[in-house]
Amino acid sequence: MKILIVEDDPKTADAIRSGLEAEGYTPIVSLTGDEGLSRIQAGTFDLVILDWMLPGRDGIEILRDLRQRGDKLSVLLLTARDAVEDRVQGLDSGADDYLVKPFAFAELLARVRALLRRSTGDEALRHQVADLVLDLQTRRALRGEEELPLTPREFDVLHYLMRHEGQDVTRAMLARDIWRETNRTTPLDNVIDVHLARLRRKVDEGRPIRLIQTIRGVGFRCGAPNPGLPHRKTP
Repeated sequence: MKILIVEDDPKTADAIRSGLEAEGYTPIVSLTGDEGLSRIQAGTFDLVILDWMLPGRDGIEILRDLRQRGDKLSVLLLTARDAVEDRVQGLDSGADDYLVKPFAFAELLARVRALLRRSTGDEALRHQVADLVLDLQTRRALRGEEELPLTPREFDVLHYLMRHEGQDVTRAMLARDIWRETNRTTPLDNVIDVHLARLRRKVDEGRPIRLIQTIRGVGFRCGAPNPGLPHRKTP
């Protein structure tokens, strides 16, 4: 798949480009906003990785231009701005996802895969298990009426568990598909367990129905233990 990287820092752009090439994608780099917009208008891309602060047109201007023209091309916005109002501005301007610098390449890659699945219609934009709802477009998680304050990694882990609703998810699966660090000399079990403990507290603490279970000797499972409680994945 063809991915345009619009990033004015050559080192960052080259790191993203080489990483995506290693994963089998076809990345193309533009170092200015004007060049990036011209490439978008002239070519066919499956995804754009767009920096916010650019010489010439900035990322927000490019986003608004695309959306005003009705272009539905998936855009992952990169920025050092991490305030809530900045994230809101980026998403309201038309970004499909938002990643704050500095970031791990594994996280960028996970978001790229999710956006590409979404754009090709391979994945629903909304998952639900009992009263737990995950919105992939806005990256919001709700338990009942309460929004859960998840970190980007916690969101990706919860999404993975919900996609495998009712199935056992091993630590090896999470290390491979979420952390993307299968070549480590030491396992990620402790790191994964810490993330799952935090995620379980946010999702289940104080609630009569526990949706994330630890399966001893295996890993984890997401699902409503009460068979009378509805749990489903919705498009």
